[in-house]
Amino acid sequence: MRAYVARHPEATVVALGEGLGTGYWRLDNGRLHWLSVLSPETAAVRRMLLPDGARRRTLVRPADGTGWLDAVGEPSRGVIVTAPGLLMRQPPGEVRALLAACAERLPGGALVFDALPRRAAAVARRCPAPAAGPLPGPVRWCLERGQLAALAAVHPAIASVRELPLPVGRLALPGAAGGYGQRFPVLRSWAPVVCEVRFAR
Repeated sequence: MRAYVARHPEATVVALGEGLGTGYWRLDNGRLHWLSVLSPETAAVRRMLLPDGARRRTLVRPADGTGWLDAVGEPSRGVIVTAPGLLMRQPPGEVRALLAACAERLPGGALVFDALPRRAAAVARRCPAPAAGPLPGPVRWCLERGQLAALAAVHPAIASVRELPLPVGRLALPGAAGGYGQRFPVLRSWAPVVCEVRFAR
């Protein structure tokens, strides 16, 4: 994300379902815009603890839909959408619909998300997140690393799909699988996949 913002310093970052995330303060360059898309209950808490500012606002919309696209201003300046833990909890058809909508509406933009491979998704379905956790709901869509090229075929305006390095400290799986999945082939099939989808201009 930092590389995209460096190339598009006045871009809009759309943070889908970020809760009380503080990414804005870590990335702000004095010019970018930030749009947090949240449910009514979460948005109320965020506005209370992290009030909106001149370049930072909270939008009450379902994060798993596409209605938030209408609120993205100046897409020509660049738009990067983040959806941590979100797409994997949507039906496959809705994932494809989101990718297609972003490809059509956000030329030159990007979408960053994470997903679980089939084996890890099966474990997650048997061990659902707690009701009070940040990622409620079952895992409905999984993604193997060998399927990345197929994502590019969802819409003609998808320019590329690539895997990004797993963030340090991001353990989506219990035990060693999460921490060492990127380094050991045996565990790689269990490690989360972090993807960046680029949209053509």
